[in-house]
Amino acid sequence: MGKQVEKEDNETDEPCCCSQRWILAYTGFFGFVFVYALRVNFSVAIVCMVKSLNSSSSNNISDINDTSSTCSGKAAEREIFNQHAEFEWEKQIQSTLLASFFYGYIVTQIPGGYLSDRFGGRRVFGTAMAVACVCTLVMPVCARVSVILVYVLRVLLGLATGVSFPAMQSMWGRWAPPLERSKLVTVSYLGTMFGNVGTFASSGYLCEYGFDNGWGSIFYITGGLACIWVVAWFILVRDTPSEHPWISEAERDYINNSIEYDNTKRSSTVPWVAIAKSPAVIACITAHVCNNWINYTLLTSLPAFMKAVLKFNIKSNGVLSALPYVCQAVSGLGVGLIADLMRSKQLLSTTGTRRLWCSIAFTGAGAFLIGTGFVSCDQRNIAVAFLSIAVMFTGFHRAGYVVNHVDFGPKYAGVLFGITNTFATVPGMVAPIVAGALTPNDSPEEWRNVFYVCAAFCVVGMVVFGFFSSGEIQEWAKDHKEILIEKPVLDTDTKL
Repeated sequence: MGKQVEKEDNETDEPCCCSQRWILAYTGFFGFVFVYALRVNFSVAIVCMVKSLNSSSSNNISDINDTSSTCSGKAAEREIFNQHAEFEWEKQIQSTLLASFFYGYIVTQIPGGYLSDRFGGRRVFGTAMAVACVCTLVMPVCARVSVILVYVLRVLLGLATGVSFPAMQSMWGRWAPPLERSKLVTVSYLGTMFGNVGTFASSGYLCEYGFDNGWGSIFYITGGLACIWVVAWFILVRDTPSEHPWISEAERDYINNSIEYDNTKRSSTVPWVAIAKSPAVIACITAHVCNNWINYTLLTSLPAFMKAVLKFNIKSNGVLSALPYVCQAVSGLGVGLIADLMRSKQLLSTTGTRRLWCSIAFTGAGAFLIGTGFVSCDQRNIAVAFLSIAVMFTGFHRAGYVVNHVDFGPKYAGVLFGITNTFATVPGMVAPIVAGALTPNDSPEEWRNVFYVCAAFCVVGMVVFGFFSSGEIQEWAKDHKEILIEKPVLDTDTKL
């Protein structure tokens, strides 16, 4: 009986494509383009902001080790990095600056989710992004005044953008019909990948040809475009279908009837103890932490690896650092469509679907990251291919733990994502420092250890999520309305 009801709801003649829920997905997509553009622009900019303090010794090492035609003769190209460099920051300072974003980012995860569930994600996300725009636009001026101001701005930027995922997840808890969740959530979060692609690809060219000594233009352009998005967000988006002035009656009824709880109510209380004891939450936390160790290691350190080990110049560095995220975007979009198809055809349960894609993601990413560590500079095209495939596999998580919060706790989706992302932000604080500590000389052998650590996290994430995750709504996430409706359905199914 339960399956029959679900099928009937799915066959409702609801509007698609240009419907308001899809407009929310498209607007969210561009929002996350800029969330990540403002986050990762510093990772590329710092490569051409900072002078190579040991350039002569590193060049001598390169001359000795790089005997192939591919790797030799790169000293002149590497001088491009120094043409626009203005700062003499030690490697430890650079690592700390890259990590400082996450000192702020971790603080606003749970508050961002709670505020979004309580007051609505529209205001929380939009206001926070306005603050992030200001922090980005003033970065070039402040960097030339003091490195301390760079620390402060990076922390403030983290505080502001920390609410983005919990706010969006909270909104999807009210907007996404169950059999469309993977598609809608995946499309909106694909913006993170395109943000990486666009920022990495363009920043290398801006660094060499842009205004304000090249690197300054990176911050002005990304910050200015993000300001335009903030205006569009407040115009196009509302917190719930019932509040939207332009939604059709058919779409509003379809969404409200298909979501498993009263999405017009604001959550005033949160079952903190039940959440803390929930195996499904623990599984999501573990998968999120393990995947983010990989993501943040690559986001903050990939340009440095491209420069130090693979010997790419700044233009090639930016474009090739973006290539893995093109692959991630394609895989993320495809897996969302496939996962929803698997669910609608009842090929796998929601739990089985989430576990399957997380297992594939962790296995593939770990294997190809290890392979990357064994590829030398004269085979650097293979290294780029391996990195691209590894990051492509991480895109499969879009049908795994990323959407899982909305499966087992849609009423508290914002808080739940805030909780898991709080833990998952720790890798952002630690991974750049660990990578810096493991690579004092930037040798291939040292970078191999960085990839070993990533692979170890893949194993842990795959095992824990595979055993403890759940795609079924948890008892603590149900309200009175759901319990009254669902119990007779379960009893009837049991008798049959």
